[in-house]
Amino acid sequence: MLVEAYPDLFRPPVSIPEGAQGWPEAADGWQDLIERACQRIRAALSEGDRFHFQQIKQKYGTLRIYWTGRLSAATEHRVLEVIDLAEARSACTCELCGNEGSLYRSGGVLMTRCAEHSQGRQVEIRPGFENLLVVYRFVDGRLRAVRCRRYERANDLFEEVDPAGQGIEEG
Repeated sequence: MLVEAYPDLFRPPVSIPEGAQGWPEAADGWQDLIERACQRIRAALSEGDRFHFQQIKQKYGTLRIYWTGRLSAATEHRVLEVIDLAEARSACTCELCGNEGSLYRSGGVLMTRCAEHSQGRQVEIRPGFENLLVVYRFVDGRLRAVRCRRYERANDLFEEVDPAGQGIEEG
């Protein structure tokens, strides 16, 4: 069980692991990527760092990881990268079985599913924007792209992308 394997990250009550803050609210298909995130976060932590999950859940069809703690700037950068990777992987991984998937909409519900588990209609993604993570910030009073990366599922990593090449105004 994930919480029992990583009690330092979840801080469960002594006799009730299911009562841990941050108990993952995600289907079986995402358990591997949550486990991978836990391994990477634990490896990123340094002596004196404090970290624990507040919530792990599916929202708008992808994984969301919320946490609290006190980390050095370098450790926080590494932890945020781990979380970005897990959330990006969830966007192309079936939440039910773990196979490659894409975003579907059924009524007002968004879900990431493979073709076998799909429900509703597949959400169309503008060509070139597949698995693209764009970070926006206000720069000189305007919202601008400050970082653009494409998630590569096969190698579980990000590749930097030129925002202008995607038709995105950068900062």
